[in-house]
Amino acid sequence: MISIGGVIGTGLFLGTGSALMNGGPLGLLLGYMFIGSICYCVMITIGEMISYLPIAGGHIKLAERFVDPAFSFALGWNLWYNWTVTLPAELSAAATIMNFWHPDVNNAVWITMCLVVAIGINLSGVGVYGETEFMFASIKVVTIVGLIILGIVLDLGGGPNHDRIGFRYWKDPGPFVQFYGISGITGRFLGWSRVVTQAAFAYVGSEVVAMAAAEAKNPRRNLPKAIRRVYIRLLLFYIGGVFVIGLLVPSNNPLLNVNSNNASASPFVIAINQAGIKGLPSVINAALLTSAWSAASSDLYIASRGLYGLAVSGNAPQIFLRTSRSGLPYVAVATCASFSLLSYMAVNTSSGMVFTWFSSMCATAGLTTWFGIGVTYLRFRKGFLAQGHNTLELPYSSRLQPFAAWWAVCASLVTLLFSAWEVFLRDNWSAATFMTNYLPMMLFPVLYGIAKVVTRAPLIKPSEMDFHSDIAEIEAMTFADERPRNIVEAFWMRLM
Repeated sequence: MISIGGVIGTGLFLGTGSALMNGGPLGLLLGYMFIGSICYCVMITIGEMISYLPIAGGHIKLAERFVDPAFSFALGWNLWYNWTVTLPAELSAAATIMNFWHPDVNNAVWITMCLVVAIGINLSGVGVYGETEFMFASIKVVTIVGLIILGIVLDLGGGPNHDRIGFRYWKDPGPFVQFYGISGITGRFLGWSRVVTQAAFAYVGSEVVAMAAAEAKNPRRNLPKAIRRVYIRLLLFYIGGVFVIGLLVPSNNPLLNVNSNNASASPFVIAINQAGIKGLPSVINAALLTSAWSAASSDLYIASRGLYGLAVSGNAPQIFLRTSRSGLPYVAVATCASFSLLSYMAVNTSSGMVFTWFSSMCATAGLTTWFGIGVTYLRFRKGFLAQGHNTLELPYSSRLQPFAAWWAVCASLVTLLFSAWEVFLRDNWSAATFMTNYLPMMLFPVLYGIAKVVTRAPLIKPSEMDFHSDIAEIEAMTFADERPRNIVEAFWMRLM
């Protein structure tokens, strides 16, 4: 449940508003399908590697084995950066949601409240984190399923106003939006490219299942199951959710603009308000607020453990290895939490605008991670075959390989390059858009170049790649699954 609900967050519930405004209902759907295809390829790509070698550190350590130490160093710091900048994005999203009820209250109040919750959960230990995250994840899954069902009912005229919407908003204002009023295919492509960047923020994080590989029970059997189920549910939730949003809310609705001062609700809440259902918008917004809390708590947890892992590998200062008696890496937690103070920029700027800035930075870092996973797999596959192995030996494999990995590499790279190319058009320059989309993209090659110069380690040759270390321990942990005793157990095991 945590692996499913953990990656359903404000990107879907709140960020889809600006995506619909920029791309239109069809542009929104196509953008999410495009990024969904990359996410699918990333999941089956990382699934092949991590089910064969479920080692601590996930794809970060696999990059060290199959590419070179410098690539692992850059990928590790990129992961830390990714989750560190996502934290202020979620906090500013929480402030935007709270503005639905109290638009006149300073955003600093809401940011502080949510930050205290996130830090408190992380300082309480793994047990408390697991319990609260399971509860939050359950709320998110129930919420998105309920919203999709409700959206279909409202679209068919089942609301209090009995307005049968159908595909009305696909006809007027239309399936696409001419971005910034730019006519023709250029304007439509620009709108779609903005959708793609926002969709990347929503999907990023699905690959974190690999980070828990070493702690998983019976990893060679359970990780392939987890990967198959997670990406199917993600695609259903995200594709189904944005399709319903495109039916219910016109792309020219001014409340969709999260960068404005009057943005305080999710597209789902806007649709429910339009249908005339009283009371329910507040209930839904409260559920969405728990989503922001959950995401902020998860972001801090992953960022702090990532920083601790970098220190363990010798790629970060040793001070981050300090832990409490219970094993809590408090220095790493405090350091990562300090970056959340960036969210207080929402005090003098629209909280929606701050959310857009940080979500763009997160999307860029996430796409870089997907690029790195694809490169690591291509090296993994080359070495695996060069040493006389066959893909049939893998606990999990896909017929789409290696084409899926190449798609993940190429599509992620192209998406990065076009993430904000509208700034280069005449009279469309925006320093904030350029900084939040393109400067983070340069972080990875800079880190890789520095590490390459320092370590002077060459690319690992396919014939020298290590496919044998840890294999004995992994095979010893592998055992046949228990058969369900009845229909209820079979359903529960299939669900979880």
